[in-house]
Amino acid sequence: MATRLQEIPQEPGVYFMRDASDQILYIGKSKSLRSRVRSYFRDHYHHTPRISVMVMQVVEIEFIVTDTEAEALALEANLIKQHQPHFNVLLKDDKKYPYLCITWSEDYPRIFITRKRRKNSKRDRYYGPYVDTGLLRRTLHLVKRIFPVRQRPQPLF
Repeated sequence: MATRLQEIPQEPGVYFMRDASDQILYIGKSKSLRSRVRSYFRDHYHHTPRISVMVMQVVEIEFIVTDTEAEALALEANLIKQHQPHFNVLLKDDKKYPYLCITWSEDYPRIFITRKRRKNSKRDRYYGPYVDTGLLRRTLHLVKRIFPVRQRPQPLF
């Protein structure tokens, strides 16, 4: 494992931790893959019991290098949804990062930022996840100024 840890680059990207049966235990992202992955295997580093159990099961580490941390975030979110690793609890239900929602299921569609994806309406569209919530809010404010659309689920009259 020590030689594998030295092979990991410093660039941003996504890493996979696999167990002896080649199952993906965990998918993570980092702006410095080497530093992040090595942090799991340091003796002095204190982990939660859940992470300690995971680290004991790791036999292989794979990685995908990306150009930016934002690209790594999007890739990580998609891979977690696709593979549903046991130790990834945060992005399975999409609660960590904000999305932009357009409610095409409503008579008067709205556009807003949300952290929860409603699964009851297949017509609504979610875009994201986004890293910078402040930038997302400013962009949405600009879009609403350029395209003034009523933002109510029901009309006033």
